[in-house]
Amino acid sequence: MAPFTVLHVCMGNICRSPMAERLLARALRDRAGETGDELVRSVSAGTGGWHEGEEMNPPASRLVLARGGSVTGFAARKLRGDFIDEADLIFTATADQYDYVVALRPDAAERTFVMGEFGRLLGAVDQATLPAAEATPDAVYARGTAIVEAVHRLRGDSPPQLGDDLDDPWGRGDQTFQRIADEIEDTTVPFAKLLLP
Repeated sequence: MAPFTVLHVCMGNICRSPMAERLLARALRDRAGETGDELVRSVSAGTGGWHEGEEMNPPASRLVLARGGSVTGFAARKLRGDFIDEADLIFTATADQYDYVVALRPDAAERTFVMGEFGRLLGAVDQATLPAAEATPDAVYARGTAIVEAVHRLRGDSPPQLGDDLDDPWGRGDQTFQRIADEIEDTTVPFAKLLLP
């Protein structure tokens, strides 16, 4: 069985989505050591292909490293339908990117969330209703899928809120990147803790 896969989507795949990809991986390693990488696959892509093959934007890279993440082997890529098909959970940086993902793959709507929206709703998930937590691929997959379904139910028909979007920090100072990394971790850290308590 393939590991539980989280796809992070932003515009160019050099700032927000790679930060989210690597900060989630770091949060999972904090919970499960090196096996975190085997239990959950954290990947990213951009709605546009302008930066395909490029490394992370330098301020994004600095922040990931400063927070204990890794930037090794990262290369930007353009979003494709098969990336969406392979993902069990999709985080978009903005509501517009949510719309883009769902236009490409309408059947992905129930597992696609604006990152801030997912983080905002996550705290209301009733942990007692989730499958048991174990550091095995099957258990993580079952629990991850149940968390996604629970957050989707909590969302109902409500659209994302304005504050759920992650601002685009490209071309802005380290302070903006710092704020965006904090907002990413407001979702990725609680999710990692719920997935692997």
